[in-house]
Amino acid sequence: VLKGIDLTINQGEVVVIIGPSGSGKSTLLRTMNLLEVPTKGHISFEGVDITDRANDIFKMREKMGMVFQQFNLFPNMTVLENITLSPIKTKGMLKADAEQKAYQLLERVGLLDKAAVYPASLSGGQQQRIAIARGLAMDPDVLLFDEPTSALDPEMVGEVLAVMQDLAKSGMTMVIVTHEMGFA
Repeated sequence: VLKGIDLTINQGEVVVIIGPSGSGKSTLLRTMNLLEVPTKGHISFEGVDITDRANDIFKMREKMGMVFQQFNLFPNMTVLENITLSPIKTKGMLKADAEQKAYQLLERVGLLDKAAVYPASLSGGQQQRIAIARGLAMDPDVLLFDEPTSALDPEMVGEVLAVMQDLAKSGMTMVIVTHEMGFA
């Protein structure tokens, strides 16, 4: 699907990948963190060839947060548990420290009052902001967004965009895939 791609993204940049459905945008994004493994070529991240099997893929993925189109929150876990799971399990963070960070992130995305609720009780826009907080919980160097607004009702798009704009202003490196020109 992907051929002849040469892409350089600098720290602090916000890159939007635009194209019609089926053009390989999401595949490109998923290839960046090796959710899709390329059959040819190389991907360099922070000077390391992450396609070289000698390198630890999981260590590299810790530096890349991913926000999915359908949120991909665990329905059987509270918002707080969704955000703290990876820092506790993969980084070995103490539960109390992970929760403190999660509360800070929830405040940042405007959902501090939702820590104890389950995803099913949230709107799509709220779920996507929780997914962004979850992506930030690992302190990534880059945040990858796969169609972050396409599953939302039009009135919910603004609240997600506001969070993303705040992240951009703070210097977060972001790669955003979309087919919506107005969003870009």
